[in-house]
Amino acid sequence: MNAANPTLGDPHVWLKRQSRWSPFEILFWLAALLPFFLFPTYLTLASQVAIVALFAISVDLVLGYAGIVTLGHAMFFGLGAYAAGIISVHGWGEPLTGLIFAGAFAGLIGFIVSFLIVRVQHLALIMVTLGLGFLTLELANSMSWLTGGADGLRGISTWPIFNQFRFDLWGYTAYSYSLIALFVGFLISRRIVHSSFGLSLRGIRENVTRMPAIGSDYKFHLRKIYTISAAMAGVAGALLTQTTNTVALDSLSFQRSADVVVMLILGGTGRLYGAILGAIIFLIARDQLSGVNPQYWYFWIGVLLMIVVLFMPKGILGFLARIAGRRD
Repeated sequence: MNAANPTLGDPHVWLKRQSRWSPFEILFWLAALLPFFLFPTYLTLASQVAIVALFAISVDLVLGYAGIVTLGHAMFFGLGAYAAGIISVHGWGEPLTGLIFAGAFAGLIGFIVSFLIVRVQHLALIMVTLGLGFLTLELANSMSWLTGGADGLRGISTWPIFNQFRFDLWGYTAYSYSLIALFVGFLISRRIVHSSFGLSLRGIRENVTRMPAIGSDYKFHLRKIYTISAAMAGVAGALLTQTTNTVALDSLSFQRSADVVVMLILGGTGRLYGAILGAIIFLIARDQLSGVNPQYWYFWIGVLLMIVVLFMPKGILGFLARIAGRRD
């Protein structure tokens, strides 16, 4: 330990320092309230951004922090969406317990799948996650008696929150509900990444073969974070069902898994705010560009993605952090 600085090298002190809230973080979350006052006509879009941002954070926990490359995480998003929808169709539309049920169900499936995930790496891992996503999609399509198949699940009705706050057409309740869920999910994720468990995940990401040498059960850590991530993705899917009263096969599609990876690349992997920033950029760009040309809006997303990959390899947030570091 350094005599001049007794805290140097103490991981507990370092983690405590890292977990402190900065003024920029506080301003960011205060700015999240601005749509209520400045953009009330875009509250429906804002609620979608909050939901997708929560999904992106769940993927970032496994991809950005643990190094689990996945192209099938929409499986858990869709499972949560269908879980919330199915219990609503069968008479239980209470939103908070629906979120808990959907998260628990997706987390249970994630826990089971995690035993397979930790057995493979690299290209095989990508193929396994992709295959699981396709299998779940086809299973949902074939079980039309339960899921509605290609027509989607019908008869979903979400009750008012606490029997007081109805989901209105203007999106005030939907955005409030989604934003609170996003903030709670962010707090949980922030606590995870700024803990000794989070440090272990980063060690696994950097060099998985060395972790057993320092006494770390890396497979247990990977199973744990994969289960947490699956549960969080399930909650995001349930939010989409409850705020729109619809759920269809696209919630399980490869497109949704690919889109969230694009969001992480845009914002920056391994940065929770990067996941949120990527979701904001992607969905606002989709909304604006599809209004200009519905057929070719993905062209401009591709251009933006190439610019970020070539000139900002750590994402937009990583690029901004590097600029701020140079100015300090």
